Amino acid sequence: MINLLIAIILLILIFYLILSIRNRKILLRNFRMENEKILREDILKAIYNHKYNESVCNIDSLSGKLQKTTQQIKTSINQLVESKHVESDDKEIRLTDTGRNYALRIIRFHRLYEKFLADNTNVNEKSWHQLAEEFEHNLTIEEADKLAAQIGNPVFDPHGDPIPSSKGELPEMRRVRLSELNPGDISVVTHIEDEPDDIYQSIISKGIYNGIQIRFLGRFHNEVSFYANEKLCSLSIQEANNINVGLLKLEKIHLGEFKKLSSLAVGQRGKIIGIAKSLRGQQRRRLMDLGIVPGTEVEVELESISGDPLAYRIRGTTIALRKNQAEKIYIESIS
Repeated sequence: MINLLIAIILLILIFYLILSIRNRKILLRNFRMENEKILREDILKAIYNHKYNESVCNIDSLSGKLQKTTQQIKTSINQLVESKHVESDDKEIRLTDTGRNYALRIIRFHRLYEKFLADNTNVNEKSWHQLAEEFEHNLTIEEADKLAAQIGNPVFDPHGDPIPSSKGELPEMRRVRLSELNPGDISVVTHIEDEPDDIYQSIISKGIYNGIQIRFLGRFHNEVSFYANEKLCSLSIQEANNINVGLLKLEKIHLGEFKKLSSLAVGQRGKIIGIAKSLRGQQRRRLMDLGIVPGTEVEVELESISGDPLAYRIRGTTIALRKNQAEKIYIESIS
């Protein structure tokens, strides 16, 4: 009897061991297939970006861009050729119409999610790109359309990149590099390239963001100098090449210094002319809900013992704002 029980237990253990090995193999196979799919989609995006930037795409450029071995890239390219998503010869790799549509779909997923993170969450700007890189491979077309409708069917992402429509159409966009401006030109930043990441992080750490107004001073040695709002800034030529701007007509912009709400003392008044575009998402909506919109008059009513926050009188109501919020609100003084 005891021997029979031992035999049954052993059979059960062997059964579960076989089942566990089988499940593990299935998981590993699914994991490998998912990684291969992600690499193929990343390759399609990279080929599209090469075409968009008018540069030649080949095995070596993809290997360096995606940090994969040439053998990994070759294997995925062969799969994409078989599925008729790309065409390849000794000189160049190109997208077919099917491949271009697929690439634009992944780009749409990525940029929609970045826009969602920017306008609907408090996620730090430095994390948007990486989170979208992970999210873009798991979204369906139906989910993307729902997300787009939820956030107002935006045309551009937070970096100024155009978001493909559900039909794969892109809005037209005139691009001029910051480094190509002439001394005295006044422009607004329309796009900041988010790759390579170290260059992007360096740019945003200096307070440059989409929508900021720039008065260009010139190129000096290996740097460019300009005023961004009222702040004197400089960037390397490489950083400036990753920033696109649109030239503005002089009569449509504010040529004087930008005065900030934080510069007012108790008893002083001002009229709001705008909120910095770097203030996004829930914080921006909260300020607008409090009446902080262009044309609204505001008065500094009271300063706390520590000096932060301050109490402001807006539309008959007293609200408290931190200095880091008041720094992002632009005003003109009222005598």
